[in-house]
Amino acid sequence: MTDVLRRGRASLAFSFFAQGAAFALLVTRIPAIQDRYGVSDALLPAFLAAVPVLAGVGSVTTEQLVKRIRPSRLLRWSQPVVLLALLGVGAGGHIAGLAVALGAFGLAVGALDASMNMLGVSLQRSYGRSIMLSFHAAYSLGGILGASLAWVGAHWHLGLWVSYLPVVAVLLPAALVGSRWYVDGDPAHVAERGAEGGGVVFKLLLPLCLVMTFAYIGDSTVSNWSAKYLKDVLGSSEQLATVPYNVYMVTTLLGRAIGDFGVRRFGAVTVVRLGTLVAAGGFAVVASAPGAWAGMLGFTLLGLGLCVLVPQTFAAAGRLFPGSSDAAIARLNIFNYVGFLIGSPLVGALGDAWSYRGAMLVPMVLVLVTLVYARSFAGQPDRYGGGHERPRTADVGRGSNGL
Repeated sequence: MTDVLRRGRASLAFSFFAQGAAFALLVTRIPAIQDRYGVSDALLPAFLAAVPVLAGVGSVTTEQLVKRIRPSRLLRWSQPVVLLALLGVGAGGHIAGLAVALGAFGLAVGALDASMNMLGVSLQRSYGRSIMLSFHAAYSLGGILGASLAWVGAHWHLGLWVSYLPVVAVLLPAALVGSRWYVDGDPAHVAERGAEGGGVVFKLLLPLCLVMTFAYIGDSTVSNWSAKYLKDVLGSSEQLATVPYNVYMVTTLLGRAIGDFGVRRFGAVTVVRLGTLVAAGGFAVVASAPGAWAGMLGFTLLGLGLCVLVPQTFAAAGRLFPGSSDAAIARLNIFNYVGFLIGSPLVGALGDAWSYRGAMLVPMVLVLVTLVYARSFAGQPDRYGGGHERPRTADVGRGSNGL
């Protein structure tokens, strides 16, 4: 049974990795996509907003589908759709084709994100210790790879389909093969705990929804505004302005790689509080930075602080509703996209109306609200060692091979 868990963990980590690479390849080549299809500057925001909106629809749909279909099956088929939709974005020639490809990408990515985190939470329950951050570390690693490949494509002026085809050709069959070893939660165990946990009460889930939203407002601020801020506000060169996001992604990877150890040693509440303070400190440094290198330090702190919030929010939802964790995670996942939709326009509007330095203080304040809700992350199951270890042989779940 230990081998079942290990294979399940490895295959799910690869799924996170593949999704990180696919999403980075899409968002980092937006200028090339705009040029290929002749999308005007006025129309581009509508195309970009459609992806998270449809992803929210996909997440809501997933909440209903998992009542009848195992999350492993949804993940098995949503990931190929995401990868094929990415290829469709690169290979199409008409704006209608772009709309269809982005629509398919958005709907599928909502189901993919929700089902990946459902399986991650159920595996963490089976392990009896924190492992969620390791999955999101794999996502960060995939994002770094995807962004690097996108840079190569842009540097060598490769066509979109030339950049996307080799990646899809490698990731698609590997994801399908790996999907044989996904591990769902044990239905008997879920039913047993469902009597205790009941359904999802949104009032109880709301604090975690707010934390998720604020975390993604912070994340989207970095991804959308770090380069412009360094160049226009701090006076860096155009080349140096591309560095903060890469630094942010690397520190996100490092923070997540060691974050599970921190949760096992000190507990989720302490790690979330520390991450919140570090992230808020990062925004403060960015807002007050006298020059580009100080700004770089701020974005480094942001990566180390924000990286722990999202994985721990999903894990906390699973603990809060043990009998309805899949539904809770699908509903919580919607606020991922809410934060993404709000963050970039919010900072842009405040920057134009006020100042970009002042605008950086707004996500700082929003992230600090997490301290108010830190107790929502409490729970013994994530503690490991010092009397908190749970026997590993309990609740190993079932592989999805028989689906």
